[in-house]
Amino acid sequence: MKQSNISKSLEKKVRDGVVIPAMPLALNDERNIDERNQKAILRYYLDAGVGGIAVGVHSTQFEIRDPDIALFKPVLNFASEVIDDECRKQNKEILKIAGICGKTDQAVSEATFASESGYHAGLLSLTSFADAENPQIIRHCQAISEIIPLVGFYLQPAVGGRVLDYAFWREFVEIENAFAIKIAPFNRYYTHEVVRAVCDAGREDDIILFTGNDDNILMDLLTEYRIHTTHGDRKKIINGGLLGHWAVWTEKAVQLLEDVKKWRDSGQDIPKEWLTLAAEITDSNSAFFDTKHHFKGSIPGIHEVLRRQGLMQSIRCLDPDLRLSPGQKEEIDRVYNAYPHLNDDSFVKQNLNHWLED
Repeated sequence: MKQSNISKSLEKKVRDGVVIPAMPLALNDERNIDERNQKAILRYYLDAGVGGIAVGVHSTQFEIRDPDIALFKPVLNFASEVIDDECRKQNKEILKIAGICGKTDQAVSEATFASESGYHAGLLSLTSFADAENPQIIRHCQAISEIIPLVGFYLQPAVGGRVLDYAFWREFVEIENAFAIKIAPFNRYYTHEVVRAVCDAGREDDIILFTGNDDNILMDLLTEYRIHTTHGDRKKIINGGLLGHWAVWTEKAVQLLEDVKKWRDSGQDIPKEWLTLAAEITDSNSAFFDTKHHFKGSIPGIHEVLRRQGLMQSIRCLDPDLRLSPGQKEEIDRVYNAYPHLNDDSFVKQNLNHWLED
């Protein structure tokens, strides 16, 4: 793989399946980065056992790129330095993924900065190519892949993504430096097309798949795809996840994925209680992501959970008008009460003072 500083041991770890939270942005009263709480959040993820962290993505707020805000470089630098420092102390390594946006000139600039700042891969948003044909988008992806290993991103159309058909993914997976794909169309049909494209290309052993389908997390992790190709039947799993939902209750997410990995090795049937658990996780996500209002309150919803745990001072966002939707707080109250086994409040409470230390 070209332009890659991903060690063999780290690649194996990610391929085995890891939890990758999409980092939210802690802000102070001046709507600048709250370094104390941001560091606490990163320490929380690392102590919870994540295998990666994504920075500069949707949960970090795309407004960090606005010239008047100019937080893209400071946020990526800060997060990278904190992660590296904490990993040295704990003698571990995790995958650092940087969000990359915009048309090719902007994306090249962001990818270059991310690579120079020590990020291992770039999660490539294609929202700037809403009306483009596949060849143009593939050329864009190829250009960014020359700078940093790519994590393809299938973002759901409801929040600014676009339909990326089988033909697109079939070409995308031929890119030499395509490292992984985050599948997040919130659509079973589209999800299957991505897996089929990977297998038809014979790259099922090369391309790592992350679920980004926050509405179907556990079921994605439990599914083994069997794809009939011209070269015979191929099998493929979704290895782990890169999720905004996993930015909260993260320790329980790590436990869940470890349980799934043990089950994969066991050869046993799926425990029936996991089907119930899958629905409970989806219901919780609905509250956090504000599905009743078409995801408008998704970022404040994540902030609200972290605020309740003491990891954020407030739920403020870079956009001062972005706040919880009507009834969203009550929905979060409801899922907290309904599914106490899903939260990791006790883990956070035990460690919070340590995480907040300078």
